[in-house]
Amino acid sequence: MNGPQAQARWEPMAEDRPDRPLREVTVRVVVADDHPIWREAVARDLSDAGFTVVGTAADGGSAVSHTLATRPDVLVLDLNLPGMGGAEVCAAIVDAQIPTRVLILTASAELQDVLDAVKAGATGYLLKSAGREELIEAVRETARGKAVFTPGLAGLVLGEFRRLANEPAAKDRREVPELTARETEVLKLVATGLSCRQIGAHLFISHRTVQNHVQNTLNKLQLHNRVELVRFAIARGLDAPT
Repeated sequence: MNGPQAQARWEPMAEDRPDRPLREVTVRVVVADDHPIWREAVARDLSDAGFTVVGTAADGGSAVSHTLATRPDVLVLDLNLPGMGGAEVCAAIVDAQIPTRVLILTASAELQDVLDAVKAGATGYLLKSAGREELIEAVRETARGKAVFTPGLAGLVLGEFRRLANEPAAKDRREVPELTARETEVLKLVATGLSCRQIGAHLFISHRTVQNHVQNTLNKLQLHNRVELVRFAIARGLDAPT
């Protein structure tokens, strides 16, 4: 994972603070992996890139305790950990209701592993075959609350969500707060897997405006991230062609 040094400072989430002046904030990270050489290499690369690595963990229990103690922006988490598996760790972090987002970094491209991680609350899923710059960008995007997937996996997840949405027991029957026409339009495009930049280009608006609409919709629906938003939209049939 050696390569040119990358800038790892980022502006506060436009989705979270759209009306506040932009400023630089250092992303804080915990790295959890049971292979010490790999774990230290990832931590070193992220540190060299400007992230603040506030802890590392070699097993599931330590991953949870370090994350709860330090409350990092991102937990970079392997699935195959001793004690508690990655999906179990992810669920524990979500249940703790802390603002940490989870990026799975694993060797497994099995659909069930991806789905288990997403259902447990992971924001992103990246294979260990990814390059250094791809990892750095994935951590940065995860900290912003964006769903990050190794190319090819996002389509599999969307396909499975669509299948589950067709099962009667999976339908979301909650009362839906009223969305504006533009919010609904953006939500439909989010459900197809498009990024904010792609949606912006499609609608001829800036990607930051799209991010604002996404965050407003998350707030109205009381959802936590784009993955949950996609699942909600698909369950409502909003991903269907119009």
